[in-house]
Amino acid sequence: MNNTIKTTIESIQPLEQAWFDKAQARLNILTKPPGSLGRLEEFAGRLVAITGNEMPEPLKKAVFTFAGDHGVTEEGVSLYPKEVTRQMVLNFLNGGAGINVLARQAGADVVVVDIGVDHDFGRIEGLVVKKILSGTKNMRHGPAMTRDEAEKCILAGIELAKEYSSAGYNIFGTGDMGIANTTPSAAIASVLTGRPPAEVTGSGTGIGSDALKNKIIVIQEAIEVNNPDPTDAVDVLAKVGGAEIAGIAGLCLGAAADRKPVVVDGFISTAGALIACTLQPVTTEYIFAAHRSVEVGHAAMLDKMGLRPILDLDMRLGEGTGAALAMMLVESGLKIYREMATFESAGVSS
Repeated sequence: MNNTIKTTIESIQPLEQAWFDKAQARLNILTKPPGSLGRLEEFAGRLVAITGNEMPEPLKKAVFTFAGDHGVTEEGVSLYPKEVTRQMVLNFLNGGAGINVLARQAGADVVVVDIGVDHDFGRIEGLVVKKILSGTKNMRHGPAMTRDEAEKCILAGIELAKEYSSAGYNIFGTGDMGIANTTPSAAIASVLTGRPPAEVTGSGTGIGSDALKNKIIVIQEAIEVNNPDPTDAVDVLAKVGGAEIAGIAGLCLGAAADRKPVVVDGFISTAGALIACTLQPVTTEYIFAAHRSVEVGHAAMLDKMGLRPILDLDMRLGEGTGAALAMMLVESGLKIYREMATFESAGVSS
């Protein structure tokens, strides 16, 4: 394994109960009945423990939308052609996509990352180029990537976490763009949860029943042909994954190593998070699961990691849209913790 990846994994530390206790002590003296703000109090406590700071700083937010193409698109597993990946990257850069709208509402910056798009964008303002490959190969007939490519994609995510952490960002959201990427995500879900493809494969962009049956067969055959090792997350990623999924995995690892919370979006982002948490289980302690996607395999991956989603809005867009929404609730918890009066300061009897 790449030395930087290995060092990053080894540097991720479990959260200490003492920080949760300090957070709870403050929450208990705020002008409200104990526990009355439910999960908002949970979010505040986790931010204290993650940062190791009894009074965490206000949030400076970034949502990373990783883009990559997939060779398996040629198997008819999506309603859309792969050219849409390129077109949507341009839409992100122009500020016109769903993630742009919700990120503006959340006060988050959108970081658009070309990690594996089958197109040469040249130099475009706002596009972060971390291109490791120009689309994966068709996993139905062999590995989607080489192990080296998969590791380089993970490393790109780690590097972005470090770079933006150094620039003052202290909470990250994950997002994705890649036509057909629910197919590798379902394959990863199947391999790492041990559930058959039919139980974790959904309609993605909205394919019909016949196309869904074909998609399940494609995933089954990809797993049979490649025989990914469920105890080796990089092997799974290389054989049936995708560049943007790997980048998300790296971002999760890099954030955890630097004691930064990461809000993970839906199905594709959660596949990346599951890769990260298989490499280093402690990573789960730094992750907020943004929402429960309507993609059928999403709940299986969340259950595998022991993560409880914040929202359940029947969403399945990706891009980081769920992360942007959930960030606002995480921030609400922090604002309550930081700004609410105590019984003593407000002169209220406790």
